[in-house]
Amino acid sequence: MDPARRRLAAEREQTSRRLAGLTDDFDAVVAASRDTNADDEHDPEGATIAFERSQVAALVEQARHHLAEIDAAEERMDDGTYGTCETCGRPIGEERLEARPTARACIRCASSARR
Repeated sequence: MDPARRRLAAEREQTSRRLAGLTDDFDAVVAASRDTNADDEHDPEGATIAFERSQVAALVEQARHHLAEIDAAEERMDDGTYGTCETCGRPIGEERLEARPTARACIRCASSARR
């Protein structure tokens, strides 16, 4: 397996483990809120529970999005476009791909998009 595929496989493994842990955390928060007869609006702990549930749900969504980005990067590998900037068509630097294996844009285009 080439280095880029290994990096993506490692990213998938790490993100899958993170997602599993976050899913367990979310389930625990939901279970804890079910075990109380508090409502979020009138109980001092309710706002905390709602915040925790919302925060964990956002982290779960981020992990799922990252898995989708890994899938897309693997598709680009299969069709031969991995490592090519989707904006300008130039190569994405190896250092960038090492740091961010799912990168779709070279550093120049990614920097321009953030401005």
